[in-house]
Amino acid sequence: QVQLVESGGGLVQAGESLRLSCTASGFLFSKYAMGWFRQAPGKEREFVAAITWTAIYDENSVNGRFTISRDNAKNTVYLQMNSLKPEDTAVYYCAAKRTLQRLNTAEYDFWGQGTQVTVSS
Repeated sequence: QVQLVESGGGLVQAGESLRLSCTASGFLFSKYAMGWFRQAPGKEREFVAAITWTAIYDENSVNGRFTISRDNAKNTVYLQMNSLKPEDTAVYYCAAKRTLQRLNTAEYDFWGQGTQVTVSS
């Protein structure tokens, strides 16, 4: 059974940091690209970053504040979020994709349930 379980969300003040984790099971983690998306209330799901075994894709405007990484030994992908802003408030989702095309779209094979990040001003 495939599972993606996010953790690390919470309520923080502007300027603070959070590290999100997503632990995977039920598939060969090292062979999948992993992505982070977010969805704010009333908005569409937005690509944040993705990581394969050789590259990182983070074309989003949060470049420079957010860093994606992965630990294949732990079947875990991380999203380090620094200098958080109120506009970063959203539910953050991790996702897994077997192919490497269109990583910045929502065309992923597996999704987690999401973790809430709330940034107060």
